[in-house]
Amino acid sequence: MSLKINILPQGTLAIYEQIVLQMKNAIVTGELKSGEAMPSIRALAADLKVSVITTKRAYEELEKEGLIRSVAGKGFYVCEYNTDYLREKQLVMLEKRISEIIYDAKSAGLSKDELLEMICALYEN
Repeated sequence: MSLKINILPQGTLAIYEQIVLQMKNAIVTGELKSGEAMPSIRALAADLKVSVITTKRAYEELEKEGLIRSVAGKGFYVCEYNTDYLREKQLVMLEKRISEIIYDAKSAGLSKDELLEMICALYEN
């Protein structure tokens, strides 16, 4: 698997949540395909330079959501999934986070144009 996961240590999401979110995105986009083997928990932890406990928690979350499955003695594999449903769940979560950001921006006295300018500048990076 050649999935590239970027961890932002200063990000607002916990590291395991960043892993889960990026793996979900990879499933939605088809980068991770049904039946494909996932890296081992230890290999992913070493690759990302994070704790094995962190990657184990991410895998447990993905398994709980039915996106990956554990095969005894063989590892984890991507499950069959409904990409439309998964994308909808992602959009709902994103809308919630954006609403929180809009609230914070209004509280800080930012105008809509200032917020949009900030978003556009950050989006380009």
